[in-house]
Amino acid sequence: MRQARGPARAASAGAVLVALALLAGCSSTVRVEPPTPTGEAAAACRALDAALPKTLDGLDRAASEPPSPYVAVWGDGQIALRCGVPRPAAMEPTAEVADINGVGWFQDPRRPTLFTCTNRVAYVEVTIGQEHQAGAVLVDLAEPIKASIPE
Repeated sequence: MRQARGPARAASAGAVLVALALLAGCSSTVRVEPPTPTGEAAAACRALDAALPKTLDGLDRAASEPPSPYVAVWGDGQIALRCGVPRPAAMEPTAEVADINGVGWFQDPRRPTLFTCTNRVAYVEVTIGQEHQAGAVLVDLAEPIKASIPE
């Protein structure tokens, strides 16, 4: 286990919550509120977007609305990633994080399907539907994160 580092920042409710809902009609586009990273975090998140797998845990990558280089979804939103989110409000400075293939992940105790990558220039939030094995998804995301987002 590793300790989380970085300054504590208050996160607005809108930045913490990922709004996943299918758009009306037969569209396969998933609605996800994109974060608004700046500087080094924004550049790292754009690099991550290009490095993410096209398929994750058997699901194909799908379009998100509004389009954003800081959001990726697979399937009909069963797995959603947002890069450049604020530090999780529930993550205390001494919180333990799970190290999965060299990437530290904080699991929100109030939302057990929400994981946030820590100890990097950008926080990466991943929501994983209960029908998927979170560990397998996080293992598959480790290499693109390590290659794109410096510590």
